[in-house]
Amino acid sequence: MTTNTKFAFSVLGVIVFLLMAMQFATPENQEPWTSKQLMQPAELAKKISNGDTQDIYIFDMGPAAEIKHSIHIGEGQDTNNIINLQKMLNPLNKNANIVIYCGCCPFKDCPNIRPAFQLLNQMKFVNHKLLNLENNIKVDWIDKGYPLKD
Repeated sequence: MTTNTKFAFSVLGVIVFLLMAMQFATPENQEPWTSKQLMQPAELAKKISNGDTQDIYIFDMGPAAEIKHSIHIGEGQDTNNIINLQKMLNPLNKNANIVIYCGCCPFKDCPNIRPAFQLLNQMKFVNHKLLNLENNIKVDWIDKGYPLKD
């Protein structure tokens, strides 16, 4: 094997390594929200407990509304529910404070929050958040004694 051939294989090996590293460094399914758009449950619970929700729209995108003052839309994986959410959002100012949540399952697996959050992005809302229910609504909200619907 000549020096040029060895060099070519070495360069090729480096290129293959870099391409593989880039593949693993870039998430395949990048989320539609940023880390700044995640609201911690304790923060929303405090606002609700303090009666500081007059300028917040809380939309439930899961199977059942549990959080006090939330508006039940229904599962976000259902196109009809996304259309209903859009109808609710249409009259709102693009600066409206909006929080969406589901809580049916672990956050990373939830099929309901992504379509709703993508809609908020497409409609150009600027103050929308996703309630960070990492496990589910029972563990991250109910078991903590946070405010529930009556």
